[in-house]
Amino acid sequence: MVTSQDAGRGGERLPGWQVAAQAAARAATAGGRRLTIVFGGPARTRVIVVLACVLALASADAATVGASATALRQGLHIDNTDIGLLVAVNSIVGAVASVPFGMLADRVRRTHTLAAAVVLWGVAMLLSATATTFGGLLFWRLWLGVVTAAAGPAVASLVGDYFPGAERGKIYSYILTGELLGAGVGFAVTGDISALSWRAAFVILALAAFPLAVVLFRLPEPVRGGAGALVSDRADPGAAPAPEAVPEVHPQATDAQRLAAARGITPDPALVRRVRQRRLGIVSATKYVLAVRTNVALIVSSACGYYFLAGVQTFGVEFVRSHYHLNAALANLLMIAIGAGAAVGVMAAGPLSDALLHRGHIRARILVAAIGASATVLLFIPALITTSMLTALPYVIVAALALSAQNPPIDAARLDIMPAVLWGRAEGIRTFLRTMAQALAPLLFGLFSDYIGLRTTFFVMLLPLAASAWFLFRAMRTYPKDVATAAAASAPAASAPE
Repeated sequence: MVTSQDAGRGGERLPGWQVAAQAAARAATAGGRRLTIVFGGPARTRVIVVLACVLALASADAATVGASATALRQGLHIDNTDIGLLVAVNSIVGAVASVPFGMLADRVRRTHTLAAAVVLWGVAMLLSATATTFGGLLFWRLWLGVVTAAAGPAVASLVGDYFPGAERGKIYSYILTGELLGAGVGFAVTGDISALSWRAAFVILALAAFPLAVVLFRLPEPVRGGAGALVSDRADPGAAPAPEAVPEVHPQATDAQRLAAARGITPDPALVRRVRQRRLGIVSATKYVLAVRTNVALIVSSACGYYFLAGVQTFGVEFVRSHYHLNAALANLLMIAIGAGAAVGVMAAGPLSDALLHRGHIRARILVAAIGASATVLLFIPALITTSMLTALPYVIVAALALSAQNPPIDAARLDIMPAVLWGRAEGIRTFLRTMAQALAPLLFGLFSDYIGLRTTFFVMLLPLAASAWFLFRAMRTYPKDVATAAAASAPAASAPE
C-alpha cells in the first residue's frame, strides 16, 4: 500500500495534503467511470450531467436566498415578506419569459440558447452581489428570472430528443437529482458562506455559471423527434417493450404509446387534426396544450407541489432553526439530510415507473406520482406537530422522499402526452402557468409568517399538497387517451386518423 512515507518517486515522503489530493483524484476517476456505466456511455453521461447542472444553478439560487435570509434581513434591513418578494419576482418574470423561450426551443438550436442564458445568469448574479439597497437587489433578481426561464423548455425538449421514450423516467431521475444537489449547495455551502457575507455567496454561485456555459455551447444538438436518441452502451432488460405492445405506432413511439395502440385506445381525432393541419403559433399551441386534459391536471398538480416546495426552499432553514431550536450549522446539516431523502425519492421514482410501464401498467407514471403526493401530506403532519427534532427527522426525510418522487414520472409522462413538435412550447406554457402559481408561495409564506408564525403557515400550506394528490388521481382517467392522441399526432400522414 502506498503511504505518505513511500508515495513519491524513489521512496521520498510526500506531504499529507498531496497524498489526500491523489486519493481524492483516484476516487473521482473511479466515480466517473461508475457513472459512465450507470448512465449508459460517455455521450449520455455528458448530456445528463450538463443538463443536471443547468437545473442545479436555478435551485441553488433559490435556496441561497432562503439560506441567506438572516444575513439579507440584517444587511438590507428587510423582513420575511421582502425575502419572499425577492424569490417571487424571479419566478413571476421567469414564468412570463418561459413562453417565448418555449417557442425558441422548438425552432432554434437549444444548446446554444441554454449556453447564452447561463452566461447572462452568471452576469446578473454577479451584479446582484453589488446591490446596496433592497430595490437594487430586486432589480437584478428580475433579470435573473428572465434568463432562468430558458432552462425548463430547453431541457424538456432535449431530454425528449436525446433519450428513448422507454427510459425517460429514469433519465429524468438522474437529471432532477441536479436540482436537489443545487438546493443542497444553496442551503449548506453558500448558506454557510452567507453567514459571513451574502455577497460572497452570490459571487461563488455566479462563477460556476461560466464553465458550464462553455460545455453547453460544445454540446451536440440532437435530431428533433427522437430519431437520433442516444442508446445505452449496456443491455437493459427492463427497457424491453411490454409483451402486449405492438411493434410500431410511429418510429419514435414510447412504450406508453405502444401500449395504448395495443389496447385499442382511440385518440381524439379533433386534437390530432389541430397538430397535423396547421403550423401552430403560440396562440394555437396554447389552445392545444390546454385542451389535453391530462396535461391540465398535471400542470395544476405540479403548481400545487412546487408551491409548497418553494416555501420550503425559501423558509425551510428559518423554520428549522426556530421550531426545533437548532443553530445555523445544525439547521443546514438537517437540510442536507432532508435533501438526501429527496435524492433517494428522485432516483427511485423514475426507474420504478419505467419498470411498471414495461410490465404493461400504462398509468404507472401517474400512479407513482399520485402515491408520492398522498404520502407527502400524511408524513408532514406529525413532523410539524412535534417540536423534537429527533422525533420529526424520520417523518421529514421520508416526506421529502415522497415529495421529490413525483417529479421524474410526471416529467416523463408529459412527453408521452405531447407530440414531439410541441415539446418546447408545451413546457414553456406549463412553466408559465405553474410558475405564476408557484411564484406566490415565497411571498405568501413570508406574509403569513409575519402575522401567524411559520409553523401555522406550514400547516395551512399543506392544503395545496393535498390538492396536488387529488389532481394526479384525476389525471389517471384521461392519461391513456391522451397518450394515444399524441402517438397519432406524431404518426406519418398516411396513418393519421380522420
